[in-house]
Amino acid sequence: MAVPWRHCWRWSITNCTKTRLSNYAVFSTLSSRGLGPIAGGAQQEVLPSTHPVNFKYTFPRHKPRQLWPASQLRCCKKIHSDTKLKDPFSLAQKDLAHLYDDIKKELYVSGAELRSLCDYYFDGKGKAFRPMIVVLMARALNIHSNSKGTDLLPGQRSVAMISEMIHTASLVHDDVIDGSDQRRGKSTINDMWGERKAILAGDFILSAASMALARIGNTTVVSVLSQVIEDLVRGEFMQMGSKENENERFKHYLDKTFKKTASLIANSCRAVSILVNSDPEVHEIAFQYGKNVGIAFQLVDDVLDFTACAAHLGKPSAADLKLGLATGPVLFACQQFPELHSMIMRRFSSQGDVERAWQYVLESDGVEQTSYLARHYCDEAVRQVSRLRPSPERDALIRLTEMVLTRDK
Repeated sequence: MAVPWRHCWRWSITNCTKTRLSNYAVFSTLSSRGLGPIAGGAQQEVLPSTHPVNFKYTFPRHKPRQLWPASQLRCCKKIHSDTKLKDPFSLAQKDLAHLYDDIKKELYVSGAELRSLCDYYFDGKGKAFRPMIVVLMARALNIHSNSKGTDLLPGQRSVAMISEMIHTASLVHDDVIDGSDQRRGKSTINDMWGERKAILAGDFILSAASMALARIGNTTVVSVLSQVIEDLVRGEFMQMGSKENENERFKHYLDKTFKKTASLIANSCRAVSILVNSDPEVHEIAFQYGKNVGIAFQLVDDVLDFTACAAHLGKPSAADLKLGLATGPVLFACQQFPELHSMIMRRFSSQGDVERAWQYVLESDGVEQTSYLARHYCDEAVRQVSRLRPSPERDALIRLTEMVLTRDK
């Protein structure tokens, strides 16, 4: 359903305080660390609950400052009030048409085997979700910043390409760490060529991405995107550990989710904003949109591990449990079934743990609670991006949040 743009900037998470939330964790301390849907020091309130609540979800009372003149509000009214929100994929299609060809040029080497390894996942069959967000955010920011024309700057186009390269390199390394033999409906690189060559291929993709990043020539952008690689490594180490305390465990989970998934999207959005606008508040809008969409994306991914069949996912279902990982649905289920606590601490390593944990999750409201949490992250992403000047690209970013929530693979 189309959303009148003139109301978008008024969207506030405070409207959601009428909804009763129970049994899930987002701490007020997460906000101060930038992990919750709201970052910053605004006064916050705790939502009411009909059940005993171990965790608190917090929202701000304030309205965001509008970043474009009120006179612009009136002149754009007729353009966006009755139009449907644009389809993100069709709107970004032109900008992404040569994405994989450009990546292959960056990865070109004379050795046939290394070239085959590096090109393996860049076959054009991926969703290109991250570059799509980057190009839409870049165009929305170009319009917001009154730049001459809406075409992508060369540096912004490079950031979109680099985001896909970093993401794919992380998948190659993840598959080695997890011992996965299937990715995107086909055999993994480590299954085809072995772990050593897979590690080297991932390293090579990262090195090519780093060289492309250096050529952008903006030291701030280099610093922002370098943070992504640090976060990926720290997130992987966090995934290897767990927390005894239930509250700390959920905080740990969200922190890990940001570092492993959302940091790349958030910092890529920040990078394209830096290239066109000098206002730190605009940079923060871009970052917050990417962060909240990224966390929601991973929360939905964790739900799909319990609700989607393996053929649809392109990877085995219950994969996280088999790897010893307690994701959102499991952590919520643990509140209803304390028996899960000991399984989580031993990483589902005893015989029958995976099957029993799976059953507990299905009998609990863990899936629903995780989906509900993802919804609130998407609501915050909408609130942030709605502060930008109206444009088809901004509207597409709004629609994208709904697509994240309703995806089935």
